[in-house]
Amino acid sequence: MIVASTTYEAVLLALKVAFLILLYLFVWRIVRTAAFDMRLPQESFILQPALVGGAVAGPPIPAGRLVVVHSPVLEEGEEYELEALPLTIGRAGQNDVSIDGDEFASARHSRIEPRRDGVWVHDLGSTNGTHVNGVRIDRPRKLVAGDVVRAGETELRFEQ
Repeated sequence: MIVASTTYEAVLLALKVAFLILLYLFVWRIVRTAAFDMRLPQESFILQPALVGGAVAGPPIPAGRLVVVHSPVLEEGEEYELEALPLTIGRAGQNDVSIDGDEFASARHSRIEPRRDGVWVHDLGSTNGTHVNGVRIDRPRKLVAGDVVRAGETELRFEQ
C-alpha cells in the first residue's frame, strides 16, 4: 500500500513540474515576441508616414469636395472638403454631413474615404442603400469628378 501511494505522489509531482516548465516556456515566448516587435519600426495611423529625402512617401491624397446638389435638409451649393480623414453621411448628429431631417437616410448611411489611389464611397449597411449616379452600390466604389452620391434624398456631387 505504501508503494502505490508513493508512486501516485511521484506522478503528481512530475505533472506539476512539467506544468510549471510549460508555463515558464509560454511566458518566455510571449516576452521574447513582444521584445522583438518593439525593435521593429512601426507605422502610425495618427502621424504622417516617414519622410524619405524630405518628401512624404507615396503620392499625395487627391483633394476634393462634396457639393450639395439636392437635399431636403442642406442648402444647395453647400460644400464639404475632403481631407485625409473619412467623411461620414447620415441622420445621426455625430456624422460629418448630418442630414437629420432626411427620412430616407439611415443614422450612419455612407462613408466617403480619401485614399492614395482616389476617393471611395462605402455604404454602411443603410436600409435604402447608397447610390452613385443613380445606381445602388453593394461594395466600395471609386469616385471620379462629377459623380453624384445619393444618401436618402440628399444628393452630393464629387468635385476635384
